[in-house]
Amino acid sequence: MEHSYRYRAYPTEGVADELEHQVDIHRQLYNHVRWDYTNSPVDAKPSEFDQNNKLPEWKQKWPVFAETYSKAAQATVARFHRNLSNLRKQKENGHTVGRLKRQAPTDYRSVTYNQSGFDLDEKRGQDGFAYVRFSKVGWVKIRYSRPIPADSSIKEATFKKETTGEWFVSFGLEIDDANLPEKPDVDSLNPSNSVGIDLGILNYIHTSDGKTVDWLDLEGEYERLRRAHRKLSRKEHGSNNYENQRVEVAKAKRDIHRKVLDYQHKITTWLVKEYDAVFVEDLNVQSMLRADGSGRNKQDAAWRQFITLLEYKGDVYGTHVVQVEAAGTTKECAVCGVESSKSIWVREHSCPSCGFETDRDANAAMNVLQRGFSELGLGWPESTPVETVTATDTADLQRMSASHVIETGSLST
Repeated sequence: MEHSYRYRAYPTEGVADELEHQVDIHRQLYNHVRWDYTNSPVDAKPSEFDQNNKLPEWKQKWPVFAETYSKAAQATVARFHRNLSNLRKQKENGHTVGRLKRQAPTDYRSVTYNQSGFDLDEKRGQDGFAYVRFSKVGWVKIRYSRPIPADSSIKEATFKKETTGEWFVSFGLEIDDANLPEKPDVDSLNPSNSVGIDLGILNYIHTSDGKTVDWLDLEGEYERLRRAHRKLSRKEHGSNNYENQRVEVAKAKRDIHRKVLDYQHKITTWLVKEYDAVFVEDLNVQSMLRADGSGRNKQDAAWRQFITLLEYKGDVYGTHVVQVEAAGTTKECAVCGVESSKSIWVREHSCPSCGFETDRDANAAMNVLQRGFSELGLGWPESTPVETVTATDTADLQRMSASHVIETGSLST
């Protein structure tokens, strides 16, 4: 299993200058890789392998490229081709796409060292700190907030400068799957130790066993962001005052992102520790953001990030996490399967066929649970009618506040 650890970095002024220099060189290299690819004949576009072979020639012709570490330069070439591949996939999925654009200094902010060219010294720093040496740069001090697990191997290291001006170092880790906890046998799963999740609008999540988790209140943070934007609009573009205020805007955005991410860590940890199997909708996030006029709420929810965290935590804690088809979970009755259309503002499910009534999101969560069992090849137990999975009266739902989730999930993230 692959995952990453991220640390705040505190480079000296001289080392920070070297980091900036390397980022800029790699930005130029990325743009040159793009230029070389774009200007090649349509029937002879270079592959990643082809352009890696061109690196020695480019380093001789443009000495600035010789200042890069070889593996880092190859990682930059791979970065372009990875972006190109993602663009192709979007096009294949029916999206309208353009071309990869030239990277400006404000767009390109990180460099990755793949396999070699870096060293982590956990003993060099004082308590709570460590040092990472990057070839062509030097030693970078990091706040070593959590040690690298003994059963992990470091595959790559990345340094990045955020828009706030802060530096971070990330390690790409690989854990031997043999060291991961074994997941429960599929045949042991039942509605009492499994859960379906509906990612909602009125609530952050709604579970098939009648629990709801409130939205995180970020109105104060958004008001701070709005004030910062208003101040920025009054500054002269390019001035020192403009740059200082731009950083304030970036910090306000950073704080919102951190709080959402922390909240998601708490919720996902709670879910994988509470249940043996967690089923969640496979959401088409981009199309959802264009629908229903609730784009900001859905972006704040960062549902794709939530699902990614949930899958990662499932591996770490030994819990089955399965994505299921999302289409129709709201319309379909969880008891009889009959579909009935309902507008976004209709919050109750009332089946015209069998009369089953419950909260709209509760019905969707129960459908997710049933589809999860089907996805795993399990039949839905006839002795456990779906009506008993959750209360049919919304007043009986177990509402969980943001503070409760944080308290419950704070044991481990």
